[in-house]
Amino acid sequence: MHLTDIELLRSEIAAAAARMIAEDGADYATAKRKAARQILGDNKTRGDVLPDNAQIEEEVRLYNELFFGDTQPARLLHLRQLAVQLMEELARFNPYLTGAVLNGTAGEHSDIHLQLFTSSAKDVEIYLLNKNINFDVSESPHFKSSHKGGHEPVETLSYLLPQRGAAPEGVHLAVYDVDDLRGGIRTSAGKRAERADIDAVRRLIMEES
Repeated sequence: MHLTDIELLRSEIAAAAARMIAEDGADYATAKRKAARQILGDNKTRGDVLPDNAQIEEEVRLYNELFFGDTQPARLLHLRQLAVQLMEELARFNPYLTGAVLNGTAGEHSDIHLQLFTSSAKDVEIYLLNKNINFDVSESPHFKSSHKGGHEPVETLSYLLPQRGAAPEGVHLAVYDVDDLRGGIRTSAGKRAERADIDAVRRLIMEES
């Protein structure tokens, strides 16, 4: 099968974006934008030329296998084990793991992203303050916004988790209303889950061990 010019461009942009994500820890949106500019210059980019996140994610997997095959699996295991510890501590807030640590593409620059489902975001802040954790407050897009619209961004608490004998790890807690969990973890057949509870993460660790 012959690839069209648009498909070839899309693949080239996806590969360039994947390198930025794996090597520099860039987020998907930034990497996609920079990769498109790098390949297409300042020309206006048509929407159908840009790869979707699923295509970029697959390219990140390939890049990790090719260039970080001797270190990335151990890094991923460490982050997943750390995520389980955090989820145990945050159990009262119904934590779910999401992002690169869940989908298996996490590398040297990846942070841990958890979604919490609770009736009070203030309770999460108080919990962190009581543990003497200094955190920054920002906003993240609601996970339902991309396909249903009309959802306000959610408060996100970010901090550095100290590690004995190593650099601290970044943690991001996106705080959702408890009702947002309804129907929020279904996934279509053949598609990777976008979030996972602690039991699912433990199973992932067991499968990799």
